[in-house]
Amino acid sequence: MSKREIIDSRELNIALNRLCCKLIENHGDFSNSILIGLQPRGVQVLLRIVQLLENEYNIEGIRSGLLDITFYRDDFRRRDGHLQPNKTKIDFLVEDEKVVFIDDVLFTGRSVRAAMDAILTFGRPSKMELLTLIDRRFSRDLPIQPDYKGRQVDSIESQRVEVLWEEINGRDAVLLTESNS
Repeated sequence: MSKREIIDSRELNIALNRLCCKLIENHGDFSNSILIGLQPRGVQVLLRIVQLLENEYNIEGIRSGLLDITFYRDDFRRRDGHLQPNKTKIDFLVEDEKVVFIDDVLFTGRSVRAAMDAILTFGRPSKMELLTLIDRRFSRDLPIQPDYKGRQVDSIESQRVEVLWEEINGRDAVLLTESNS
C-alpha cells in the first residue's frame, strides 16, 4: 500500500480560510445558521472552521453541533460486526434555521443523505447546505454535490483519501492511499 501526500499543511490552511470566507459571504453573522459536523471525521473540520471564524474573522456566537448518522445509513444492517455509534450533540432546535453539514471527504454521498434524514429529528431546517474539505467528484452513488468545497480530488474507487490533523496525527495533510494489489 502506498501513500502520497496530495495537500500539505499550507494548502490545507488556505482551503480552510477560503471556506470560512465563502461561509461568511452566504451566512453573514451566522444568526440564522447552524454548523453541524458529521461524526466522526467531520468533527475536526468543524472545530477548525469554528476556530477560524471566531479567532481570525471575529464572528461571535456561532451555534454548532455534532451529528451521528450511524442508524440513518442505508447500509447499517448490512455491515459485519457491531456498530459503534458516536455521540450526537445538538442542544437546540434547527426549525427554520439554515444548516450547514460539515464533513472531511465527500465520496458516495450516502453519509450526507443519512445526515439529511437524521437532522429532521431536531426540526425542519429552512435550508440545508454541505461543506466538505475534499470532494471526490467521480465517485457519487447519489446526486449530492457540495455547496462549499476546499479542494477537488480526482481519484478512483480503489483509492482512499485520508485527512490528517495536527491535533490527532501530528501534522496537517491530505493523503491519497493506493492499494498495491
